[in-house]
Amino acid sequence: MTVEDAFENATVRALTRHRSIRRFAEREIDERTLDAILSSAQAAPTSSHKQAYSVVRVCDQAKRAALAVVADDQEWVEEAPVFLVWCADLFRVRRAVEMAGGTAAYDNIEEFVVATVDVTLAAAYAFASAEALGLGGVMIGGLRNEPDTVTGLLGLPPLVFPVYGMCLGYPDEDPGLKPRLPRHLVVFEDRYDADLLPRELPPYDDVVREYYRIRERNSRETTWTSEMTRKFSEAQRPHLRAYLDRQGFHFE
Repeated sequence: MTVEDAFENATVRALTRHRSIRRFAEREIDERTLDAILSSAQAAPTSSHKQAYSVVRVCDQAKRAALAVVADDQEWVEEAPVFLVWCADLFRVRRAVEMAGGTAAYDNIEEFVVATVDVTLAAAYAFASAEALGLGGVMIGGLRNEPDTVTGLLGLPPLVFPVYGMCLGYPDEDPGLKPRLPRHLVVFEDRYDADLLPRELPPYDDVVREYYRIRERNSRETTWTSEMTRKFSEAQRPHLRAYLDRQGFHFE
């Protein structure tokens, strides 16, 4: 297979055409399609077969409305045909160990990282499958704005943490592709080359500036380094540490 043929592969085309979709056609996702998406999620790699994640499909519109408010009034949380909340989950593992007569050593950073990676891989597989099937969507990290509220709404037990939401539906918009970093600033051979950044980030800023200038919705004058400066100007969601402690993630 040539390089050109590889890029014509349907899965590769779907992945490399990824865009965040926030406007959806008035078309439901049939249960067979959703089953295929969730089956893909469960086929994702998982550390030591722990499968340390759970998914809550939110159908109740009142709960959807409340979650949209939590996520800074993102109306697509209410409007998307399907809304899924992806959770890191060590509760099920602990319960399984207890049922087998053992004691689970879950109070450590490693197992929290494992659960977070597990749920991220599963969600990525689900999203890729959805896009390959002609759907689109957007991830909603804003659920972490008020994790206690999300926990109460969804009845999450201890050791379960809502990492993000996922809107899915058939696209009713065609936003442009947001330009990614140049490959040589992301993929290195043998060693990390930090010396590239001062020289190569300014040209990337020019590309990002033009993308934001011409895009149809929410156009503005900004660059990648400006956006990163804004987002990292102060600690984001500092309340998460205390919330995780209340949920049983003590990191001892």
